Amino acid sequence: MKILVVGTGAREHAICQAAIKDEETELYSIMSNQNPGIARISQFKIASENDIPTVKRFALDNKVEMAIIGPEAPLEKGIVDSLEEAGIACVGPTREAARIETDKAFMRDLFENHNINGSLVYKVFDKAPEAANFIDDFNQDVVVKPIGLTGGKGVKIVGEQLKDAEEAKKYAKEVIDTKMGGYAGVVIEERAIGEEYTVQAFVDGKNIASMPVVQDHPYAYEGDQGPITGGMGSYSDIDGLLPFLDKKYCDESVKIMKDTVKAINKEVGPYRGFLYGQFMLCKDGPKLIEYNARFGDPEAMNVLPIMQTNFMDICQGIIGGTLKGAKFAKKATVCKYIVPKGYPGNAVPNQIIEVDEENISENNSLVYYAAVNQKDNKIYTSSSRALALVSVGETISEAEEVCEASTKHVKGDVYHRKDVGTGELIEKRIKHMQDILGND
Repeated sequence: MKILVVGTGAREHAICQAAIKDEETELYSIMSNQNPGIARISQFKIASENDIPTVKRFALDNKVEMAIIGPEAPLEKGIVDSLEEAGIACVGPTREAARIETDKAFMRDLFENHNINGSLVYKVFDKAPEAANFIDDFNQDVVVKPIGLTGGKGVKIVGEQLKDAEEAKKYAKEVIDTKMGGYAGVVIEERAIGEEYTVQAFVDGKNIASMPVVQDHPYAYEGDQGPITGGMGSYSDIDGLLPFLDKKYCDESVKIMKDTVKAINKEVGPYRGFLYGQFMLCKDGPKLIEYNARFGDPEAMNVLPIMQTNFMDICQGIIGGTLKGAKFAKKATVCKYIVPKGYPGNAVPNQIIEVDEENISENNSLVYYAAVNQKDNKIYTSSSRALALVSVGETISEAEEVCEASTKHVKGDVYHRKDVGTGELIEKRIKHMQDILGND
């Protein structure tokens, strides 16, 4: 079967690797830079994923039968609508269904209008003085969010990136005035206190098949310090849960996602594709922080390598409305991102990076290339994340040790968070959650 994967990064590299495990797959790809991992296993075209006419023409010229959409930006531009009009089945939501990610006001209103558990106190504003009055009257720490897409870097929290309510009011005005994320509006939410985690699921419009829970590390530096990034690494545990998250709270999270899919169906039609729920485990249970209308990055790299169900069978089930459960090996995983120095915000692009794939493989680790470009058999960094290393083990500790050892086989002006998946950091998470829940 001829399959097109749209996207350039490590998430798409992981999707491509999962797709070609099926011997019937003939793989094609559209990517904005030459990702060396995707290039070697696909017939590809270098073009913007957001250039919908070019993507459609490439798919039709190559008689593609199914398209799998990796990133969120083309979903917002209606790539699924366009490809489906041309008779190409898609794993990914329509433009309207993708609003669960691309329009944060739509997402919060969905929870309110359909009485879905796990929401936060919020208000949406298009005038800065009204947002400022709400922040003053609320008299608690808030989170300021652009309504639209900002690549994971637009959200700011009082007590972290924002010093106090005055800074929150100034940032809310900036978001509105500059139309950050494409909207002259802002979402102000209560600040949830707890531990964040990610539940991902396959969705066929009605049925949901959930995946192992993952915890991402969005802060740039060790000890959860520095600016928020696209994600510096992540881990998952052997039981599909996390050391601080039990089955009860996981089941509650999946129920919230099921109720969300039902609500989307009623509002705009069926949601088909991958659904990413970012949750916070709080004193009174799971709270939904945000949805993504696609796989997480890095979270995709934790779950796809240990998936035992045929990935292309899952994709067929998503398209056909016949999705059943997905099985995963009882293994732990650790993913560590290698990023250029200065990331995020001050990285110098076009630096050569050397990746010893042979030694990484011999060390039982996987390489997923991200925002790099291959030219003349050399790999050049951009100003974003370069590559992800992933290791699988019988325990998180085992996977972390192997993954960390593999980082020495990447040379260049780069850095990574050494503490992702370490026992010390995980114990910190457990203790934090025990303090919040009042457990011994």
